[in-house]
Amino acid sequence: MVDEPGPSSPPADPDATRAPLPSDQAGDTIGPYRLLQKVGEGGMGEVWVAEQHDPIRRTVAVKVIKVGMDTRQVIARFEVERQALAVMDHPAIAKVLDAGATRGGRPYFVMEYVKGEPITAYCDRHRLSTADRLALFMRVCEGVQHAHQKGIIHRDLKPSNVLVSIQDGQPVPKIIDFGIAKATAHHLTERTVFTELGTLIGTPEYMSPEQAEMGGLDIDTRTDIYSLGVLLYELLTGTLPFESKTLREKALDEIRRTIRQTDPPRPSTRITELGPASQEAARNRLTEPARLAGQLRGDLDWITMKALEKDRTRRYDTAMGLADDVGHHLRHEPVSAGPPSAAYRTRKFARRHRFGVTAGAAFAVLIVAFSISMVVQARQIARERDRANREAAAAKQVSDFLVSLFKVSNPSESKGNTVMAREILDQGAARIDRDLAQQPLTQASLMTTMGQAYMNLGLYAKAGPILSKGLATRQGLLGQRSEEVRVSLLALGDLRWREGAYDDSERLLNQALAVAEAVDPDGPGVAEVLLDQSALYDTQGRSPQGESCLRRALTIGEKRLDPDAPLMARILNNLGSALWSQGKYAEAEPLFLRSLAQKERMFGTGHPQVANTLNNLGILYQTQGKFKEGEPYFLRALAIGEKVYGPEHRVVGDMLNNLGTFYNEQKRYAEAQPYYERALAIYQKTLGPEHDDVGMVLHNIANVFRNQGRFAEAEPLYLRSHAIWEKALGPEHPYVGRSFRERATLYREMSRWADAEALYQKALTILEKKPGPEHPQVAETLEEYAALLRKVGRGNEADELAARARGIRSKTTG
Repeated sequence: MVDEPGPSSPPADPDATRAPLPSDQAGDTIGPYRLLQKVGEGGMGEVWVAEQHDPIRRTVAVKVIKVGMDTRQVIARFEVERQALAVMDHPAIAKVLDAGATRGGRPYFVMEYVKGEPITAYCDRHRLSTADRLALFMRVCEGVQHAHQKGIIHRDLKPSNVLVSIQDGQPVPKIIDFGIAKATAHHLTERTVFTELGTLIGTPEYMSPEQAEMGGLDIDTRTDIYSLGVLLYELLTGTLPFESKTLREKALDEIRRTIRQTDPPRPSTRITELGPASQEAARNRLTEPARLAGQLRGDLDWITMKALEKDRTRRYDTAMGLADDVGHHLRHEPVSAGPPSAAYRTRKFARRHRFGVTAGAAFAVLIVAFSISMVVQARQIARERDRANREAAAAKQVSDFLVSLFKVSNPSESKGNTVMAREILDQGAARIDRDLAQQPLTQASLMTTMGQAYMNLGLYAKAGPILSKGLATRQGLLGQRSEEVRVSLLALGDLRWREGAYDDSERLLNQALAVAEAVDPDGPGVAEVLLDQSALYDTQGRSPQGESCLRRALTIGEKRLDPDAPLMARILNNLGSALWSQGKYAEAEPLFLRSLAQKERMFGTGHPQVANTLNNLGILYQTQGKFKEGEPYFLRALAIGEKVYGPEHRVVGDMLNNLGTFYNEQKRYAEAQPYYERALAIYQKTLGPEHDDVGMVLHNIANVFRNQGRFAEAEPLYLRSHAIWEKALGPEHPYVGRSFRERATLYREMSRWADAEALYQKALTILEKKPGPEHPQVAETLEEYAALLRKVGRGNEADELAARARGIRSKTTG
């Protein structure tokens, strides 16, 4: 490397070849300061907490050049920091108290001891809101402004150099480490610092584009503005503009190119891109991801991106300019970084003077309303007449189109006539684009109905495109906040759940809930979405979340719905299922019975909604070993399902699978296997070979083979089922835990003791997390594990496991 040219070559450093001195140790003294603990170490210096006894007693921070680093250049850079701090006096900058040299000639200086933590860590630990973070950031800007007025650029502003401590009960930021500061107005020392070409000075994640040029000849105060922009970005989003690991994995030239040329996403955009990490970022700011993105969109996006401009002439000129814009945002005033449109400034004025604007607007509205009331009434009569005519025409279109094509396609109405329903439905799909092209809202309504009809028939591949098109049409014409959009989102979310696309389903149902709450926060629409969310959570093994949704839905229903409303019956049924999933059988039974009675009153005894609750009651009694009580419910449900849905519908597959399990648990294997095989054929045809329900029925057939001693046939089915579940549901889903348990029992029966024990332990690890340590699934696993231990002569351990299982059983099944 070559030194930058100067007036003359620097003289040789007499200390450069001196034998190294021993390192400083706790207890050593430097001047009047006794070293207590080393708290920091950089490339050239060490920072110690020290005690001063004379002339006053206090705790200080002592920074001293490291042994072996006291070359002329390092000493020059060290003295820059010492002098930089000495000329500054601001509450947000650590004060210099003293300076000197050790007995070995190494320079040191003494600062006030800042007992704090990095600003980002402090804000996250205390979960400061966005507004509180901005207030703290403004004080940092004030300190940087003071340094700039003294002619000092920090050049390495980052969270670890901005510590927050508590003074008089309030958080106070302190800027430290001016070790690579550069003077802008005067020489700080008589020594000259020679910046080496090819050396990157600063921290890459916080480095301005001009710093990345590595010349060092054209750095001004605006380089600190860029670093403040990065700090602001991190305070707002919890992440950096350029992800640290990705940036540092690059070669030096690529790092420099990224800093100089690549624009990071806006803070609000970054929040939406974070995925699951956005939940943690929002939680640390006392909000939700969508609301956090909304807080950042607009002013804070503009302010941050102006500070991060690649062209420094487009950044804020001063740190106080940046702080002032943050203050404008907090006071709901226009910001200089924002678009200077009249509409934007009007919105800001209205936000600042909300009461006056509201009162003035109300007064103006009253005057205008009084003066034109007769005109309005006349126009309203005309509009009502026109609207009635339009609605009559639309009603006739819907009547002509929907009644003739779709009413029969709903299994609840067709009573099993699914072949005819499919034919009529396909005819409607072929005609709808042509016949209703000039009535897009009517077209979208019918598309939604048609998509739901396809879904009810189990024709998911045909339902998806038409439901998606109906949703897009409604969003384009009605916006994001309408009842019609909620219905479309709900239908598409329901479809994705049935298809096993659980992430997509959750996203769509969350959107539907937001729309429903915007339309009516405690309305039936909210309860309807919560109902579908609970079903999704239950499928994913998140039964407590499902129960929470249903409790809220029940509260809304009891307040806003008729007691015999169909939605109330569904809420009761699903709440019973959620409680059953958690082993709360005594609480679930009365809810199922109440739901069944309501459905039979509303729909009659042969309706599919009745079959759904009959099926659930059968499962409830089966789980408690009450087989005699459960069998009639299962058989009634299957009879209704086959009549209403037809023999190859996915819902019928569920009923067949449940009956197979019911007989398997009673060791009626010859009766169980045909039900399972019929269910498997239906699932593979309607859901595809990788759906988690296919994994379920394969697992159940494996149980039948194992229980009959057909071990060689059982093992490959267990392995195939396990692979499907891990892929579809994730490695910690309760189904995966059950898979480990049942295969462990297989290996126990095959006398593969070590393999069996390892799998029982894996099963317990999963099941004790979810569904929980006191669930019957855990009790069953403990019982099976205890049986293994008795076979291998470990009776005492087996008794302990069996006792744990009995304790769980007594709390759940009695």
